[in-house]
Amino acid sequence: MPQTTLNVATTEFERKDRCSDLPHRPRVLLGKMGLDGHDRGVKVIARALRDSGVHVIYSGLWQTPRSLAISARDEDCDVICASMMSNSHLVLGPKLVDELKKLGRADLPVYMGGILPQDDVTKLLEYGVARCFTTGTGLIDIVEAVRGATKQRAASVAASTKAAQLARDISLMHDGKPLRAGVKKRRPARVIGVTGSPGAGKSTLVAQMVGEFARTKGASGTGAVPTGGAGRCAVIAFDPMSPITGGALLGDRLRVDFNNLDEAIYYRSLSIRGEDYHALPEIIELIGGAFEGEERVDTVFVETVGAGQNETQIRSFVDVTAVVLTPGMGDAVQMDKAGILEIADVFVANKADHPGENELIRDLRDIAGRRAIIETVATRGQGVPELLSVLRG
Repeated sequence: MPQTTLNVATTEFERKDRCSDLPHRPRVLLGKMGLDGHDRGVKVIARALRDSGVHVIYSGLWQTPRSLAISARDEDCDVICASMMSNSHLVLGPKLVDELKKLGRADLPVYMGGILPQDDVTKLLEYGVARCFTTGTGLIDIVEAVRGATKQRAASVAASTKAAQLARDISLMHDGKPLRAGVKKRRPARVIGVTGSPGAGKSTLVAQMVGEFARTKGASGTGAVPTGGAGRCAVIAFDPMSPITGGALLGDRLRVDFNNLDEAIYYRSLSIRGEDYHALPEIIELIGGAFEGEERVDTVFVETVGAGQNETQIRSFVDVTAVVLTPGMGDAVQMDKAGILEIADVFVANKADHPGENELIRDLRDIAGRRAIIETVATRGQGVPELLSVLRG
């Protein structure tokens, strides 16, 4: 047999929708707990699940049991798949199960995989871990395990917290399913849209802004924010859904440091086709009505799918729109014909440390009129306080 055929047979994973018969698209949180700094294996699993029609939320490396539990609760996942390679599974696995109980999602199954001795597998199952996967487990076996964890969603989450119930309400609203009676709705004081082309740094910029928001709120000592009294912020992050399998890789939240922010913000990832923001107004109102007092959400950031020239619908749903651009996006003629620039209330020139920044600012000044232009380097937090101040008004 030719070598090329061997390569295809052993490495290619068939992309097909393996979840169309389920009550809803499975939502799986993939995370790495402990100090293990390698994520190649978990990324292979993430792609296989996405290519099977699963919606995969990847929370990144160096997660704590609590940060994973918060993410799984707020994302209304069907299962957590935690990867362990650092010999701390007998400590971190049970802690993850305990944190889910504290956060109102004791019902959410935990799957653990990695280098797990058989004797330890028995102990993990006794501690409440639902299933364990050792090295050598096939990708299809993992897909089937996720399918098995996906059940019909109830309108109410038993013994839940407000955040857990909000997560379920958002899921049902997004899927066009009926909600429980008496759900509170309120539009927050400020809804901010963040859009721009893929790779512009929107997710990192939003992560930096919510971190700055939380620090500013904490520094005041009273929880006061300039645009609506006491309150937190929230993020709704959209990513594209595969036109082939219906799966999605939702990786925006990995930019946020939940190990430090904990529950200071509410973050929800959703997948859509094109600009189908059909349930966004109701989801925003659900977030606004879910909490009271200093826990109330008064500022919501909506991060769009990476947008092209004609993708401008987000403006209809938000109070202010930030368009994120980077050096090298094109000359002045390209800017003039890019319809997305017309919807901007604020221009963000991100990656301002890259070559071509001066030309970008020059071209923006030609079209911006009185609209603000803020230069940022999101990876370093540069310009973020100024941008947040402008967007909050």
